[in-house]
Amino acid sequence: MPVQRLNHAVLYVRDLDRSLAFYTEALGFRQVAGIPGKAAFLQAEGSSNDHDLGLFAVGADAVSSAAGRGSVGLYHLAWEVDTLAELARISDVLTARGALVGASDHGSTKALYAQDPDGLEFEVSWLVPAAQLDDDHEMRIARLDLPAEIARYGAQTRGGVGVSVPA
Repeated sequence: MPVQRLNHAVLYVRDLDRSLAFYTEALGFRQVAGIPGKAAFLQAEGSSNDHDLGLFAVGADAVSSAAGRGSVGLYHLAWEVDTLAELARISDVLTARGALVGASDHGSTKALYAQDPDGLEFEVSWLVPAAQLDDDHEMRIARLDLPAEIARYGAQTRGGVGVSVPA
């Protein structure tokens, strides 16, 4: 049987407390288990998974990842939100923290790109519901106009329905 879905991701971080605060305060994860000073296991809002994100402390002297700038490695993780209102709220939070590094309209997805305190990049996205996909939703990289997308789809329209969320 082929792989079905991602169960969890694990990140190596310099300062566990700093990273734990970032992921809980900025993205709404909650800590469900951990080893003080060494590891934390976090769960996404609404998840029934035992954990969705693991953070492992490697210390302040750890060098930054060179992935994509001189070595192979993971580019980013992407998390999905239910509504464009939530995407806008997270955009504001990431902007206030100086973490937002980009925002793109990919046609069928509306995406924010940010970096955590260690410079690890991640994406937060909203997916156009399957019933609203048409020829205008071809894969692209364009500037995201979040207010225009909210006007088009509605702030509270549930994203991903029929795509990543069962209809």
